[in-house]
Amino acid sequence: DETDAEIAAKVAKTIEYIEAGDIFQANISRAFLALLPKKHSPFDLFRQMSRASLAPFSAYFRLDKTRAVLSNSPERFLAVDKTGQIQTHPIKGTRPRGNSKAEDEHLAQALQNSAKDKAENLMIVDLMRNDLSKVCEAGSVKVPELFALQSYANVHHLVSTVRGQLRAGTTAADILRACFPPGSITGAPKIRAMQIIHQLEQVQRGPYCGALGYISNSGQMDFNVLIRTMQLQVRPDGDWDAVFRAGGGIVADSKPLDETKEMRDKASVFAALAGQTGAVHEQ
Repeated sequence: DETDAEIAAKVAKTIEYIEAGDIFQANISRAFLALLPKKHSPFDLFRQMSRASLAPFSAYFRLDKTRAVLSNSPERFLAVDKTGQIQTHPIKGTRPRGNSKAEDEHLAQALQNSAKDKAENLMIVDLMRNDLSKVCEAGSVKVPELFALQSYANVHHLVSTVRGQLRAGTTAADILRACFPPGSITGAPKIRAMQIIHQLEQVQRGPYCGALGYISNSGQMDFNVLIRTMQLQVRPDGDWDAVFRAGGGIVADSKPLDETKEMRDKASVFAALAGQTGAVHEQ
């Protein structure tokens, strides 16, 4: 189990890499654990999550009798329609909802005016433009929407849209090879950010920050980004181990203690939802 001080040190190390010119941004995460009593099923927990805050790209995936993945994701990774148009909607920039209308509007406005959040968002937009250009017709990749405010039950987000027209003959495998993993949960440049994430986090993320979706026989596809996601594994006694991760985009002016607190705050929302079904928070 990692302490807040250890996480803050990892954030500080990430900032050192940024200042050295290795990367512009990296998404660093930490794990949290909970115990779900056997009297509740993983689907009970997913249903509670959905009632509390239904996200547009939520997913429930029961792998087998012993494993399940629950996602309350607000983020679309990739979608391809029947005409071959591809789009991605990276999220960077988050604020909580306010307790009053005035506070809520203030928080939303602060997010829209935040140079730091918009800079993070723009970095990932540029990264995804580059990824899509590998599989799209020359000149077709556009950004029709930049820094759009989207509000959900618990948070406000800044969401951008990157869109392009696939080249003829492009397959789903070609698309995923060019674009996976999502830029919003790795960093920029992507490969070096992934190397730093691997070095600092030291453990596999599992499903977290991957993608879950479908590919149709006609070539259409739609995938989310597996943020706000919980992995459950049954114990020998029938209870469930629940692992969920929370992270944040680290940039040059990030503050280690603030980023550490934000990760814990994000996880506390998940822990509260789990607690409503009897789960015991362990870390």
